Amino acid sequence: MVRVPVLNALKPRLVPPHAALAQWLATAREAARQPAAQPRMPLVAAGQVVGSVAKGFLNEIGLQRLMDKRYQLSIEERSAGAVWHLQVAPDEISLALNAVAAVLHAAGRCGPWRNEQLAVTNPRGEVVGTVERGAVRVLGITTRAVHLVGLAPDGRMWVQKRSLTKPNNPGMWDTLMGGMVSAADSLPQALARETWEEAGLEVAQLETVTHGGHIDFSRPSREGGGVGFMVERIDWFHAQVPHALEPNNQDGEVERFELLAPAQVHERMAQGAFTSEAALVLAGFYGW
Repeated sequence: MVRVPVLNALKPRLVPPHAALAQWLATAREAARQPAAQPRMPLVAAGQVVGSVAKGFLNEIGLQRLMDKRYQLSIEERSAGAVWHLQVAPDEISLALNAVAAVLHAAGRCGPWRNEQLAVTNPRGEVVGTVERGAVRVLGITTRAVHLVGLAPDGRMWVQKRSLTKPNNPGMWDTLMGGMVSAADSLPQALARETWEEAGLEVAQLETVTHGGHIDFSRPSREGGGVGFMVERIDWFHAQVPHALEPNNQDGEVERFELLAPAQVHERMAQGAFTSEAALVLAGFYGW
């Protein structure tokens, strides 16, 4: 197990955001918590709510391939309203959800296929299965992500410019590291893995690694032809990168890194140059 040192890091000096940045942040916060673009029905697997789907969406998909197998997906009326119910044994939730994902993929109605499994949780946050990452938005499944704010000893901040080939937010600015928590990861493991893959840094090499907080996102997604819904919790950390170290991307998903003074970070935030996720993580870091 990867252990993350949690020390008492120096907090940044709280400086109120200037007017343009404050206005942008207000808009970004509002955009981070939006209702679905269309009515959605709960998605239930083995009797547990695991996500949601746009009303009528699954009726449009050729589900016969799925229903010919041992998994049955059907509309079920309940006291709180209709739900899509995937009738499977609890130990087959992953197999059944991935069968649904495969049908959606074949129909061209899910996000980019990653061959990566993400955890599926029930309303209590308990992991009940896994599913292909490309299907989570269309199925309204809650995901988890991790970000790392990296500071140089002089107070400047390391930021990355996302690769122009990234499927989401290509070419935008991001924190030192931002990535998904896969089904195989604990939060500390995801922090360590993504920090190495994106920045070529070992967590053990960093100083004052501290969990800063989390941000919840819920908003419509364009995936699946505009029927997706993003539900995500982002846990963010901050740490100091020693003088002798510089980030060096390992997975081809970062175009370059830059070291910015606080005023430069604030200016780029106000210009909307950062992803909305990174901007709200940075707002949390600055105490705004």
